[in-house]
Amino acid sequence: MCGITGFMDLSARRMSSAELIPTVTSMADAIRHRGPDDQGVWADAEAGLALGFCRLSILDLSPSGHQPMHSADERYIMAYNGEVYNFAELREKLESLGHTFRGTSDSEVMLAAFVQWGLEAAVRRFNGMFAIALWDRQQKVLHLIRDRLGVKPLYYGWCKGVFLFGSELKALRAHPAFNAAIDRDSLSLFLRHSYIPAPHSIYKDINKLPPGTILSLPLHGGRQDTTQATYWSVREAVEHGKADPFRGAAEEAVSELDTLLRESVRLRMIADVPLGAFLSGGIDSSAIVALMQTQSRLPVRTFTIGFQEAGYNEAPYAKAIASHLGTEHTELYITPEAAMGVIPILPTLYDEPFSDPSQIPTYLVSKLARQHVTVSLSGDGGDELFGGYTRYTRSNSVWSLIGWVPPALRRAAGGFFSHFSLGENKPFALNQYLRQLA
Repeated sequence: MCGITGFMDLSARRMSSAELIPTVTSMADAIRHRGPDDQGVWADAEAGLALGFCRLSILDLSPSGHQPMHSADERYIMAYNGEVYNFAELREKLESLGHTFRGTSDSEVMLAAFVQWGLEAAVRRFNGMFAIALWDRQQKVLHLIRDRLGVKPLYYGWCKGVFLFGSELKALRAHPAFNAAIDRDSLSLFLRHSYIPAPHSIYKDINKLPPGTILSLPLHGGRQDTTQATYWSVREAVEHGKADPFRGAAEEAVSELDTLLRESVRLRMIADVPLGAFLSGGIDSSAIVALMQTQSRLPVRTFTIGFQEAGYNEAPYAKAIASHLGTEHTELYITPEAAMGVIPILPTLYDEPFSDPSQIPTYLVSKLARQHVTVSLSGDGGDELFGGYTRYTRSNSVWSLIGWVPPALRRAAGGFFSHFSLGENKPFALNQYLRQLA
């Protein structure tokens, strides 16, 4: 991973570059752990804008991948965290349109795409995970962009007339204008969900940029001039799938799914550094590793954390899968003392409250893997996509209870309960509704 940060000071007093650079450097220093290989800063005193970047080199290890990076025509300056997996395909298309490239990074391809197709059209072409800060010198607008599913984090907010943003809250806290007041509504959300959902954060006036969103802030604008546009949504994707479903036989669907998964894994294996995978022995990570191994000339490096308590120990299953696939497997058994030793450092790993107990083994397996590889794939998200959690399999039981209800009545009930969504800007809709009834 890499890290981005920065700020735009919209106060009446304009700061010089000599003042902007040390501040954004301290913000970048706060997240240096995200990118230990390189660091860069850039400032535009006239705009009161500063960008910072910390790099973990994965593609193009040479200085030509240094950020913040300028587009060839100097219109755009970008700090970017993530990876655009189809950058080679985009580069080939852009070269056919007359663009030339000095290096082999995906960052340079993205900037050329912005020049060629414009902001939103280019983002729609990106297949990847990303958090982007893009300054448009021509339009004098700062854009923040987050990938479709929000894989890469991006916080932003206003403090004393200064617009702050960054990959982690640590970076924002390093700015002298930052206000660390706790948002009590967000605390309520945490107690309800065991984490703080987007767009909220634990701090007042600081938000997470929602997935699939472009935030735009014009120069000489203010809080009221900030706009957000959604370029992709899950709802639209589902509606499109329902309107145009796959019409082949079951065997054809299996074949098509296999093709999509293989291509997805292949794209994520493109790296100029050592690559491995977390392996738990479950279906998700085992499928990922199997698809990696079928497309690798060498044994894939796999990593597992084991526990002495049999009820929590997945290491034997992982070892069996690794043996079957022929991976180069590394496992580490953790003592209770070692697991407990992680607890005091959790506040330094997570910038806001987070109650998932997986955070401890995730940290330990990541620490283990980093001793051998730079990039590691995992099976995270597989359960959500393929109904692997028991809450999804219970749908058949629910349907047996409501299937007899006429469709018109089911639709009406669905519309009624949609008013109680906990989505963006409606975290307390049900409570507010009950108050109105009272």
